[in-house]
Amino acid sequence: MWLGQHNGEQSQVGTAIKSDLDEMEKKLRFYLDKGRVTSSAEVKEEPVISAKPVVSLIKPLKKMSSFSGKFIAVDCSTRTLKRANNWGIYLMRVAYASVKERDVNWSYRERLCTVVGDAHTRSNFLTDIRIELESQMGLDLLQDKTSFSYYEHNDPRSNYLLLDGGGYFGGERKFRVALYEKCEKEGITLLAISKNSPSLHDEKGRDLIATTSILSPYDTWVFHPVREADKDQSLYGDISLVKLCKESPRVFRCDIMEYLTKSDVSELLAPLTVVAEDPRCLGYPVPLLLAHEFSKPSNAMLLSYHDQVESVLAEAGLLETLRREEFSCRFADELHGIKHAFEWEWWDGQF
Repeated sequence: MWLGQHNGEQSQVGTAIKSDLDEMEKKLRFYLDKGRVTSSAEVKEEPVISAKPVVSLIKPLKKMSSFSGKFIAVDCSTRTLKRANNWGIYLMRVAYASVKERDVNWSYRERLCTVVGDAHTRSNFLTDIRIELESQMGLDLLQDKTSFSYYEHNDPRSNYLLLDGGGYFGGERKFRVALYEKCEKEGITLLAISKNSPSLHDEKGRDLIATTSILSPYDTWVFHPVREADKDQSLYGDISLVKLCKESPRVFRCDIMEYLTKSDVSELLAPLTVVAEDPRCLGYPVPLLLAHEFSKPSNAMLLSYHDQVESVLAEAGLLETLRREEFSCRFADELHGIKHAFEWEWWDGQF
């Protein structure tokens, strides 16, 4: 059983949230006065990566029974508080989970984000904000050596920082280069592990993970490299595939930062097998699961923020007009018996 300790702050409308509410009022007042300003900026999607599975590149991973190092994972959730066809108000909650043997430490931060634009524009903007919040959380954890005690192990490579997503750094919808550079400087093992990898195809356009799973002769393994790092394309790590648990069919994309690839990749990834046997997510590193769980606000907290937002909008004289726009796009919600958008709407980059 994982023993948890929470270092988070009590939920309250602090300075950051107050600033977010002020920004919300400003953006929505401008929208009601001037209308929606359409953007012609092109947003580049993650490129499709095609590779042929090569059996000789599939190496066994040694199953480890224990590991004395520490894993830190960062994740961020996005929940809808209010939305219409042309705008949305969202709660962003970024959390970390620190796992050392059976001890768990965790904390979170919350921000409100108001976005004007269609659903596609809002999705891209929210993804950018989410990754920025995760990058900042990672940097703060690395810099706060006293309170976090991150460097308590003699070998810094025994400290793992796990990010949710692909190993892309620099630019829109990518992690901060400063986070990569800080980990490289301090000798931290930085890995980016994706929950879902729709961009990975085999040479025939099929799912690369499924094809490789069929070919692998091992119970736990790594296929490396699927593609080598290319910083000119913002890819700062070698793409690999990993299977961390014999009893689970799950295989994940794991991007190994370029400064780590000169070492034995199988040895580098073997400690992940220790934290991939939680029955809630068999085969997936439990620090990432915990960060994901801790990033989820309760419905009571979401309702509290929802009421605070409505209070601010009412005081500004904007609520009734915005409610009409909200009502015009909520018929599908009503058919499903949904009263508040946060009861079923998530924005997590997986759609």
